[in-house]
Amino acid sequence: MKPVIFGLSGLTLTPDERAFFADAEPAGYILFKRNVADRAQLRALTESLRDVAGRDDLAILIDQEGGRVARMGPPEWPDFPAGPAFDALYERAPMTAIQAVRANAQALGLMLAEVGITVDCLPLLDVAQPDTTEAITIRAFGSEPMRVAAMGRATLEGLAAGGVVGVVKHMPGHGRAQVDSHHLLPTVTASDDELEIDIEPFRTLNGAPMGMTSHIVFDAWDPQRPATLSPTVIADVIRGRIGFDGLLMTDDIDMKALSGSAGDKAAGAIAAGCDLVLDCHAKMAQMTEIAGRLGDIAASSRARLDRAMASVGAPQGDFAELIARRDALMAVN
Repeated sequence: MKPVIFGLSGLTLTPDERAFFADAEPAGYILFKRNVADRAQLRALTESLRDVAGRDDLAILIDQEGGRVARMGPPEWPDFPAGPAFDALYERAPMTAIQAVRANAQALGLMLAEVGITVDCLPLLDVAQPDTTEAITIRAFGSEPMRVAAMGRATLEGLAAGGVVGVVKHMPGHGRAQVDSHHLLPTVTASDDELEIDIEPFRTLNGAPMGMTSHIVFDAWDPQRPATLSPTVIADVIRGRIGFDGLLMTDDIDMKALSGSAGDKAAGAIAAGCDLVLDCHAKMAQMTEIAGRLGDIAASSRARLDRAMASVGAPQGDFAELIARRDALMAVN
């Protein structure tokens, strides 16, 4: 097995993809809107991925957060609210907000599990600042670490009850980025003491099954390399001070924040201490290069992957009831 998660080009596997994936044996896959049409198609696609992998516990990921970040949507699936809606409710009624977040996440989990998706890249534990890039503020749970952690915990619990693994992101914190790492490399100049605010939610939820890095340079920790490629940030901050021992994947290495070839970025991330590389764009030449540069997954990383995938059981609950409960809670004044 290669320590990489690959994207797919369309609604079904192409013959070239099927042959390549069977040979490369990636650790998992990630789906986007280009891969989604309806329930029957999506279930068939995830079944075909399991067939190629020969594993029922295959990690099949999606970014289904709510708001603007949703790969599955109307008319086949309903819209879901994003983090700021729950943050606003928390201002009025904190415990009600926690209950609403949990019901929302459980409904999300049921929706994904129904079509064979096993991992949702949620929750964001990024602590927003006054000048945080909109790429984060439209998704985040707010600017108070305890509140972010509380709603993050409820999200993880809800997803697990729905039968899906959650991923905390973007470690060790994306909340001070003033530019969008999809397009530019953010640099954070905050001091080590100031960054305690950013890592607090991740430390609180350091038992999460999966985590995702951020493509951000933190001057206080490693002024030369973004977190994804920094042995210092991964060993000393994520594994050390935060205490995270779950599966650590990169954010998408195709994002413009990282420079270099796909193979260089992938190899660099694994060498820095990431367990898995996330490569989303389904470019065959790029995937072939990455597979050629990466060795087999490390035993410790495989153990973390297996532990994460075993962390949830069968889906529980009724989708319509959970949505109705969430909506009633969110209507509280």
